[in-house]
Amino acid sequence: MSRAPSLCGVILAAGESTRMGTDKALLPWPPVPSGQPPRGTFLSAAIESLGAVSEMVIVVGGKNASRIAPFVYAAGASLAENQEPDRGQFSSLQIGLHEVLNHGRDAAVVTLVDRPPVYSKTIAHLCQAFSSALESSKWAVIPEMNGRHGHPIVLGREMIEVFLKAPATATARDLEHEYVEHIQYVPIEDPAIAINVNTPEEYAALNASAPFAFGL
Repeated sequence: MSRAPSLCGVILAAGESTRMGTDKALLPWPPVPSGQPPRGTFLSAAIESLGAVSEMVIVVGGKNASRIAPFVYAAGASLAENQEPDRGQFSSLQIGLHEVLNHGRDAAVVTLVDRPPVYSKTIAHLCQAFSSALESSKWAVIPEMNGRHGHPIVLGREMIEVFLKAPATATARDLEHEYVEHIQYVPIEDPAIAINVNTPEEYAALNASAPFAFGL
């Protein structure tokens, strides 16, 4: 799929990874046989994934900003820092979306760093659905599988403005419900859209299933 000049990738990576015990952004991905060096990380894989549809990708870091910065820049992305990550993930989303508008873009494809990237065909399908949805007063596209919504999501200028005008105490889920008539839900057959990796056990299970679930 060709890159859309108005579209900007945003990766939320400011979490403290307390339950994991190490920064989830830097967990090795994809898995490699024991004894071989890592080929990449969740972060680099996410940047590569969003880079397929936008030449600009913004990573929002928090207290880990200095630690992930070399990986961000090595992958050709930009880094924005959430100075108050304790305010929660929505504050990081707002910072990322501010940067999207500051760089002259009017749409964003947003994902989280604590998961493997979706299939390339998933990204393409969501972006194509977004282009079509704009003609029917839809402001955002969200993937769903087996009744669960996930990421990446694609946000148009109208929904970006909604998120930026919301108070810091808001949540993306609450705003999604409030503006549901402007959201296009897209059925996707891709297990990665709804995966969250929060603990070492979940990461180990993901690695064990990866060759079967993700075609690695």
